[in-house]
Amino acid sequence: MLVGIISDTHMQKNYIKKAVDKLKECDVIIHLGDNIVDVKDIEKYYNGKIINVAGNCDYFKDAPSEKIEVIDNKKFFITHGHNYNVKSTLMNLQYKAREVGADIALFGHTHIAVALFEEGIWLINPGSAGMSRRGKNSVALIRIVDEKILPEIILI
Repeated sequence: MLVGIISDTHMQKNYIKKAVDKLKECDVIIHLGDNIVDVKDIEKYYNGKIINVAGNCDYFKDAPSEKIEVIDNKKFFITHGHNYNVKSTLMNLQYKAREVGADIALFGHTHIAVALFEEGIWLINPGSAGMSRRGKNSVALIRIVDEKILPEIILI
């Protein structure tokens, strides 16, 4: 199973196609917000399942700020992250992920890519596909193989 993760595209249309090109073989793509209107552009280049949540810049959008999804027997806690103060600490996110029994917590908001395994939970931020704070835009790819979770940050 291949799961693509995109966040913080911020209507940077020139990077959306580049991001989707890196994830075109995925079974599902998850957009973590800011801006979920960009899902329409993702749909131009990708025909598979898309899951999305709203971020702090997604004003007046009819989308939840978080979701729980089970993909290939792994429980994903999906959020933009702003409600968990992820720019300062990942502790709140980790507590919530543990509370809901998640194997993986996906978040964006910081525009900085990270894949950490903390106390039995993967905390994964794909960085920003449109406005990186570290110079290179990025996405994440999660391979689930024989019950193993194998995350990868991919520069675009």
